[in-house]
Amino acid sequence: MTVLHLADETEATDLAAFLSRLLRYDRGAAVRLQAAGTALAVFGRPPSFEVLAVRAVRLAKPYENGLDVTLDTTVSAGELLESVDERAATAAVPAAVTGPPWAGVLPPRGDWRPEPGLPAPEALRSTVARSVAEFRSRTEELTPERRTRGELDRIGREIWSREVGQTPLPVRVVHAAQSLGFLRPGTPAEHTALFSSGAWLRLRTPYGSVAVRRAGLGALGTLGVSVR
Repeated sequence: MTVLHLADETEATDLAAFLSRLLRYDRGAAVRLQAAGTALAVFGRPPSFEVLAVRAVRLAKPYENGLDVTLDTTVSAGELLESVDERAATAAVPAAVTGPPWAGVLPPRGDWRPEPGLPAPEALRSTVARSVAEFRSRTEELTPERRTRGELDRIGREIWSREVGQTPLPVRVVHAAQSLGFLRPGTPAEHTALFSSGAWLRLRTPYGSVAVRRAGLGALGTLGVSVR
């Protein structure tokens, strides 16, 4: 069994919190793990948001039991969470699972360029709050015969597809970042930024990143994305 030695208890606690939030949206969630040296990236996709979430984890040392170069596998988020020992700052890598389609298509590793116009973190949080309030208000105004799944989805798509400030970033990316604990109260503005690479946008905060394709993540197989 491969054992990951995390840098400290805080890294273990944050990893466990991230996995717990993913599982809140999907009890059968899977995550893709990629690591080299002492850096681990954990990718997940909360289904409600149509984005990819990335949690970077610092490792104290690479691996045990012979895996000393790289790690690239897709595993059960629930099993990984169960293996996290916060006091010992370790996690055991579960057996690989057949990954969902998104796990084969990840954002590019390089060529990210800064995008201007991103509002400050507190302004981003305010945008999410206003959007949530608008969604609740508009759906509560619906008559019973109009309160269908299709109409709720239509209102949601309209609100969450709006762009943030003067950027091409959809509001749903900011909502996902806040819901996953990446956009916390007091998040430093100097460590929060928006980047683009090809068709991808990435909102980076000190606690994690959320990436999205400008055209959405629906037809992954037809978008000319490299599969790793």
